[in-house]
Parts: sequence; structure tokens; C-alpha cells
Amino acid sequence: MREKALDLEQRLIDFSAEIINIIEELPQTRAGCNVAGQLIRSGTSPAFNNAEAQSAKSIWNSLNSLLVKK
Repeated sequence: MREKALDLEQRLIDFSAEIINIIEELPQTRAGCNVAGQLIRSGTSPAFNNAEAQSAKSIWNSLNSLLVKK
């Protein structure tokens, strides 16, 4: 089970790195900067959310960490 968790963690890190590479290619226009800002927030947060859920003390804390809060 731990191996699957590490695999997911690595895939999320790779995904975040790919998002950053894509953002670097966006034009430096007003629209490009707005899209880049949203993309960096939404594209990198899954890795952090997963790390927080993995470090939870109980199943309830883990589930709570996975919920998207507004």
C-alpha cells in the first residue's frame, strides 16, 4: 500500500512540474497572467493536499484533508 502512495505522490509532483513548464510558455499578456495564476494554484494544490492527507492522524482527519474547502 505504501508503494502506491509513493507512486501517487511522485505522479502529483511530476504533474505539478509539468503545469509549471506549461505556465512558462504562456504569453506575458494580461489574460496570460490571469490564466497562469489560476493554473499555478489549481495545478499544484493536489500534491500539497495529498501530502496533508497522508500525514493525518486518523481516517477522519484524512478525509477532512481531502475535502476541497472554499
